[in-house]
Amino acid sequence: MKYLRLGDLLIRNGTITQEELEHALALQKGSGKRLGTVLIESGIITETQLIDALMTQLGVEYIDLNQYEFPVEMAQILPKSIAKKYTVVPVRATRTELYLAMADPLNFVAIEEVGSATHRRVIPMITMEAAAERAVQNLYSNQGAARAIEEMRRDLQSGQQSGTLNATPVQMVVDEENADTAPAVRLVNSIIERGYTELASDIHLEPGEEHMAIRMRIDGMLHQVLTVPKELENAVISRLKIMTHLDIAQRQIPQDGHVNVTVREEPMDLRIATMPTIYGEKVVIRLLRRSPELATMEGIGLRGENRERFNGLLDSTKEGAILLVGPTGSGKTSTMYTIIDRLRDETKNLISLEDPVEYHMDQVCQVQINEKVGLTFASALRAVLRQDPDIIAVGEIRDGETAEIAMRAAITGHVVLTTIHTNDAVSSLDRLMDIGVEPYIIAGGVRGIVSQRLLRRICPHCRKPYTPTAEERRLLGFPAEGPEQFYRGEGCDKCFHTGYRGRIGVFEILQMTPKLRRAVYSGQRERIEEAVKASGFRPIMENCRELVVDGTTTVEEVARTVAFGELPEHEE
Repeated sequence: MKYLRLGDLLIRNGTITQEELEHALALQKGSGKRLGTVLIESGIITETQLIDALMTQLGVEYIDLNQYEFPVEMAQILPKSIAKKYTVVPVRATRTELYLAMADPLNFVAIEEVGSATHRRVIPMITMEAAAERAVQNLYSNQGAARAIEEMRRDLQSGQQSGTLNATPVQMVVDEENADTAPAVRLVNSIIERGYTELASDIHLEPGEEHMAIRMRIDGMLHQVLTVPKELENAVISRLKIMTHLDIAQRQIPQDGHVNVTVREEPMDLRIATMPTIYGEKVVIRLLRRSPELATMEGIGLRGENRERFNGLLDSTKEGAILLVGPTGSGKTSTMYTIIDRLRDETKNLISLEDPVEYHMDQVCQVQINEKVGLTFASALRAVLRQDPDIIAVGEIRDGETAEIAMRAAITGHVVLTTIHTNDAVSSLDRLMDIGVEPYIIAGGVRGIVSQRLLRRICPHCRKPYTPTAEERRLLGFPAEGPEQFYRGEGCDKCFHTGYRGRIGVFEILQMTPKLRRAVYSGQRERIEEAVKASGFRPIMENCRELVVDGTTTVEEVARTVAFGELPEHEE
């Protein structure tokens, strides 16, 4: 039984049929993938079914790596090269035995190599593959950070500097395994690489009274991943400042910088912002992938009626402004790039004004705003109008001058895409008036307004139905005898036990009808509200309600992200 092949094992316990095995083997041929991976990817079995079968047939123990605290010394028992090669993680060890977490306990080559390298008898334990990959990275990243911290402490006690901090080329390769670099450099590299692995959008380095906390924003929420001793705080911050050409001696005023780096062969931009606090300088690092896969309309959450409205808005707009509105972190930039990706082609002159330029795109003339030298959104927009543009994308409207120039450009035959910070689509009209744009210019220039938020998706691997309370139904506008079940995530290896994995946009789209245009021209709020209702406008909460009912998100997430407004009862 010990050397029973996986396919035979799964047939023996009834998980798959002989025909399904033959189909999977045909798919596997020439792919270089293991059979278990092919079975899961082709939908023949789930990873949970595979684990259950292996546990039953082999008698191996399951371990939830996301709930396990790894001692750093585990990384010293098994070389990282072997752990990464086979995606295996040392969990605990005695003098003669090593408990090894692995997604494939039938990988006897891996077991024998680990046994040979550690001089211990290997006892396999089964875990989810994604959890094993994450655990390998975190364990050895933590080891690298711990080793760098210890070396920095030794250097500090001996009165030495932590290596050469200022030998920093413009194009850097982040590699925390390079032993030739200074410990401060390796520590910073390990933090950046951890952020990359966790798909973090931002890394926060927050000084405290006793230590500096490292937190990462993942799916919109901050999670603490590491602490750095207080005495090493300045070395870490100095390294980041040197990377981004900031003044390391200046600690009393905020500073901003950026650097291009390569993490695991992928080019990225890091935006660094410092801020003095009572316990030292706080630093926030924004991680920007330079060539990400741009989202599709469906991918950002535009579907059904909203997708039709959105497509109609883009297809019918030969001139005029489309406003993307919402608070910071609501996904406006992603939607902007999705629109640009759809509109760009070789027959149009598409110019974007951005601060910062987050993604590099072909067939788009991208301009980096630099207020320090006087290149503001307003001044750049004036210059763009002399560049024979067809489509102008303005990263953000920050003042009345930029707003008026953008609206006038929309009136004079250009398509203008821009964002503005307001809570909903209707209030963006008020916002434009508040910053000094005349109502007649708004009425003539605006073609449509898209307001959005980002909601966390329920993890599909641990999603379970439940009976909603009367209060939950009421909040979403359903009668007491409304839907019999909503959904929530129980928490699992795939979602790090949060119950959520990934995010999706929710939208409300306001199209300018003739009646609404006349109401905006009058500047009267009552007439505007009346015209909005008559236009068939669907508030964002209706989109939220649909996503709760179909099991995409939860009532709790809607309550956290979107203010519950008045919502008419749902008509069955």
